[in-house]
Amino acid sequence: MMNIGVIGAGSWGTTLANLLAKKGHDVTLWVYEADLAVRMAQTRSNDIYLPGVELDERLAVTSDLISAASNRELLLLVCPSQVMRRVLEQCRPALRPGCLLVSAAKGIENDTLMTMSEVLGEVLGGDAAARCAFLSGPSFAKEVAAEQPTAVAVAAVSESVAAIVQELFSTDYFRVYTNADVIGVELGGALKNVIALAAGVSDGLGFGYNTRAALITRGLAEIARLGEAKGALPATFAGLAGMGDLVLTCTGDLSRNRTVGMELGRGRKLNDILGSMRMVAEGVKTTLSAFQLAEKLGVDMPITEQMYQILYVDKSPRQAVSDLMLRVLKAESV
Repeated sequence: MMNIGVIGAGSWGTTLANLLAKKGHDVTLWVYEADLAVRMAQTRSNDIYLPGVELDERLAVTSDLISAASNRELLLLVCPSQVMRRVLEQCRPALRPGCLLVSAAKGIENDTLMTMSEVLGEVLGGDAAARCAFLSGPSFAKEVAAEQPTAVAVAAVSESVAAIVQELFSTDYFRVYTNADVIGVELGGALKNVIALAAGVSDGLGFGYNTRAALITRGLAEIARLGEAKGALPATFAGLAGMGDLVLTCTGDLSRNRTVGMELGRGRKLNDILGSMRMVAEGVKTTLSAFQLAEKLGVDMPITEQMYQILYVDKSPRQAVSDLMLRVLKAESV
């Protein structure tokens, strides 16, 4: 059994912490909101982010970040990608030598345009890359918490670290596959949120299955193009962290990013939509990073570009769809 700290008590962090506690591990979950931490300890439920799910009595809860990170054999990072750097910097002095780190965050940092593996490497330095793993794949927290069969991928530079994490998380309802392509798994998980926003916009405009299928297929093509430019393996995008996660997030009613897109398509303004949400839709900020990274690397990402225009230039969603359809005609492989 391992001594594990889980950083971030959103729906996914709470679900994974509970999964590990139910397997008998010594798990402490860090909750950002102190009042929520008190309620969770008393009621054994996360009433904001995972209502209706009973927490295992062995799961410890704290609002003290250093306490959650101190002297752990493994630290699971499930905070939003845009605060990952700040949280890591605070945790770093408390980390036990040789501590394994698993990131379940899906995003690309604004300004630096770094993936989470690059952020972890920069903040922690030394041999950090050899001790890190990245969990991704099609997995709505609510369904995993209900113990519905789910399959995900864990990527790591080190085969032994990947195997440890695979064994740690696997259950009779949560199956974990290993993958050596860290950057591919990360980009699949981050960029699918951008395409899910676009799929939501399509739904909000009243378009049907044809449009959604086109967005998913062509969205995967541009994700793969950016992945190739970053050194990812093409096969990764046909797997769980690529196509699997993309299909789920573009079609599932539990997708926060698709929901934001639907509201945009219906005419609501972004600030109003985000102001009414407690949970983070990672795709909004990742769209900015993805658009800038594509420009930097010279990669054609037309769906991402139009989502950037909608989110950050206040472009009409209907005009964005028209501009996508009227682009210069080309072969599908391009």
